[in-house]
Amino acid sequence: MLRTHLRGTAVLAAASLALVLAGCAGAGAGAPSRSAAGIGGDVAVSAAASLKGAFDTAIAEFTAGHPYVHVTASYDGSSTLATQILAGANVDVYASADQKNMERVTGPGLASHPVVFARNTLVIVVPKGNPARIRGLADLAKHGVTTVLCAPEAPCGAASRTLLHNAGVTVTPASQEQNVTAVLTKVRTGEADAGLVYRTDAATATDQVETIVPEGAGAVVNSYPIVVLDDAPNPAAARAFVDFVTGADGRRILASFGFGAP
Repeated sequence: MLRTHLRGTAVLAAASLALVLAGCAGAGAGAPSRSAAGIGGDVAVSAAASLKGAFDTAIAEFTAGHPYVHVTASYDGSSTLATQILAGANVDVYASADQKNMERVTGPGLASHPVVFARNTLVIVVPKGNPARIRGLADLAKHGVTTVLCAPEAPCGAASRTLLHNAGVTVTPASQEQNVTAVLTKVRTGEADAGLVYRTDAATATDQVETIVPEGAGAVVNSYPIVVLDDAPNPAAARAFVDFVTGADGRRILASFGFGAP
């Protein structure tokens, strides 16, 4: 009788162990696609080119805390991104480098209640050594100086025009670029003697460019709004990402890249 009792006990123990192992295998092979809070899936973010460094870092931190969310970011000029959204691009979150392009999206009723989460100002960038001897905005208009600017429809282009107008300087740029990254690239590679970019972009290339803070830069400030699109394919996860960017962790990351507080 004792052997029979022990055999029965062993069978029950083995069955319990099998259930535990099966549960562990299930957790590995068929892990849930959503967190306990119900947040998971893909989130598509369209963000101004000047946000790339900060947003790449923010996305890494956000997804570390939300392992069931996959965030994909597209970076370009805010105007270009707004045009894509208006044309029907599948986007959850839009972050613009100015209010004007955000209004292009909120105006037709595609999004509501954007929140300003950062601010930025312009600087002059020149190649290392400053071969054209640029000292201020007036030098950008000198004969023989190759200056590149953002296109007028881009936030950095609109801000550049305002800054130059306030200083009474008229510049005929050698080229007008779609976004601030393209302006910085032309200066970094020596294709241009100078350009106007955001201070945050200049800070990413200190080994290749020198920065000059022009007079009046503090009076021309770009405010960055962010919003969840009304027809976002994944609104819950999109809202969680926006909350992260606008919260304490997001502000810390943005400040580390030189962005001003909202």
